[in-house]
Formats: sequence, C-alpha cells, structure tokens
Amino acid sequence: MLDYIYNRHSIRKFQDKEVPMEDLKKILKAATQAPSGKNLQNWHFVVVKNKEKLNHIAKIIEDKVNTAARKIKDEEKKSKLLSYLNFCTFFKAAPLTVFLFVGPYPITGAEIFLGENATEKDIAAFSSHNPGIQNIGAAMENLLLAAASLGYGGCWMTGPMFAKAEIQEYLGFTKEGYSLACMTPIGVPVESELHSPKRKPLEEVVTIIE
Repeated sequence: MLDYIYNRHSIRKFQDKEVPMEDLKKILKAATQAPSGKNLQNWHFVVVKNKEKLNHIAKIIEDKVNTAARKIKDEEKKSKLLSYLNFCTFFKAAPLTVFLFVGPYPITGAEIFLGENATEKDIAAFSSHNPGIQNIGAAMENLLLAAASLGYGGCWMTGPMFAKAEIQEYLGFTKEGYSLACMTPIGVPVESELHSPKRKPLEEVVTIIE
C-alpha cells in the first residue's frame, strides 16, 4: 500500500530516455495537489528540457564554485569544496529539470500576539516556522513521489542555490515576489541508483506523549 513512498530514491544517474509530456503533466499536477497554507499555492514550476540550457546552468554553478575555490588558501578546504561540484551539476544528464520557485506568503497575527512594539527579532522568531517554504517542501515531495510511482526518479536539490540569482537571471523567469527555492532532475533512473541510505530507527526520531 505504501510502495509509492518506499520506491522513492534520490536519483543522480539517468537512462537516455525522454519523459513523455503526458507523464510530466501527471507529475506536475500531483505536485500542485500538495497542502498549502491559506491555499495560497505559492509555487511555480519552471521545466527546462533543453540540453544546451541545462549545460549552461551547470556551467554557471561550476564557475561560481571555481571562483570561490580560487579564494581559498587552505588546500584541504579547497579540495573539499571542489569535490561537491558533481553533486550540484549532475542534473545536466537528465532529460529535464524542474526548477521550483516560491512566492510570497504573508505572516499574519504578529501585531496581535506580539504587540505594536515588537522587535525584528521577535517577529523573526514568530515567523520562523516559515509556512511559505513548507508549502514548497510539500509540493516537491508530491512531485518526487508521483515521479517514482510512474517509474521515474529525481533528487531534491538545494545545493545549487548558492547560485540561485545567476540561475534565475539565465532562466529569465520573473513573477513578482517569486524566487528559486529548489530543483530536481526527472528521468528514468539507472538501476544501480534504486536504493536509499539506511533510515534512523523510529525510537530515535519519535516521541509519543500520552
């Protein structure tokens, strides 16, 4: 019954097969069925299928990492930074990548619960649960579960967000108040990728209060 959950894995290698538009639309529609605070649905999905564009986005990320690496004098730290590069650019080998943008989500109630003289620190603490980004997380999880149920794979990527301004500019997508939050490649996984790291036991991550 829960196979659609356990069949989801973080996929970083893909077969050379396209994702039909019919399947892509099913995946995206499932993503939009995620729960959304105030039903704001403050998400927007930008799908890039063009290989040249995906390679260019990967180059943007590579250039930013290499620029940062040149400023690091410690060779061990530099090597560690460069070793992460592949984990931020493997999406270029997938048939498509979905870039998920987050839109505005007004936090209400601060003036009521904190009063008119609330400090910026008080307001930040009040809104630290960040429901707007939680909506995006729910949408991305739906997207990945739907993809897995149809025989595809993806990988929830936030690593490349250090270059999100440059990626956004290159994509050319503009919608008032929206910014890039995360991304995922989608494609038919290579068989060897169909596994996940061991999960922590429930006893370690669950507290039941009766």
